[in-house]
Amino acid sequence: MSSTPLIESALPLPLVRQGKVREVYAVDDDTLLLVTSDRISAFDVVMHEPIPDKGAVLTQVSGFWFKELAGIVPSHFLTCSTAEIVERVPALAEHRAQVAGRATLARRAEPIPFECVVRGYITGSAWKEYRSSGTLAGEPLPVGLQESQELRPAIFSPATKAEEGHDENITFDRMAAELGDSLARRLRDVSIELYEAGRERARRNGIIIADTKFEFGRSPSGDVVLIDELLTPDSSRFWPADQYEPGRGQPSFDKQPLRDYLDELRRAGTWNGEAPPPTLPQEIVDATSKRYRDAYSRLTGKPLPDEP
Repeated sequence: MSSTPLIESALPLPLVRQGKVREVYAVDDDTLLLVTSDRISAFDVVMHEPIPDKGAVLTQVSGFWFKELAGIVPSHFLTCSTAEIVERVPALAEHRAQVAGRATLARRAEPIPFECVVRGYITGSAWKEYRSSGTLAGEPLPVGLQESQELRPAIFSPATKAEEGHDENITFDRMAAELGDSLARRLRDVSIELYEAGRERARRNGIIIADTKFEFGRSPSGDVVLIDELLTPDSSRFWPADQYEPGRGQPSFDKQPLRDYLDELRRAGTWNGEAPPPTLPQEIVDATSKRYRDAYSRLTGKPLPDEP
């Protein structure tokens, strides 16, 4: 795609909220427009430099999965086709460059305040806790697991949504105590079904989805619907299947070049891990952009289009 990177959108619609990478606009009483910028964060710090095509990759990968997995659970997704969006919202015609490939029309929903994490492999914060205590969110796991080992069956591991800083892994019982047992079980069962379907589909295309997080909301009629992004390199860990080897960390299809560079700076003592972020060399920006585009092409079997 290689369009001009977008750091922040500015559209002639009411701005509902702005997150680390997205702006959300009101289209009407029933519909929102989600615009994914090319901003990137690492270690909870937003970098100054945008990553070309990142916003389009996240948007189009989500759109791919929303359509692929539509039979499992209703979602907020309407379309991520630029032509369809501009036709539906004519005021965007003069701002097409800002929305091309990176915008999603979605139904409004009231978010459920938990992240529904599914872990098919033990890595990240789960491995860190397991290594120190043999548990995940305080609950015991089998003895003798290796780093990056596959978990069969996959584990549902909810987390709180933190407004700032890191989310907190919690037990299913704690989530059920707050949401009620029926809703908690529904979210758990749907999350695992979505993950297993996505994992199988991605594995056929050479990608291991090690873990992921889903977010859900309530529609105006009270139905549970899938919201936010879906099985993207930002909401999931994507590993190349042909390089997988348990017992160590794995290469990934996301911001790994960026994380590695920032880790080097932290070890060298030239960055303390807090804002403001350091300046990123062009080769780190380019390598990270390539990782995102590669994830899209592997998943879908085609290159990122110029304007979906």
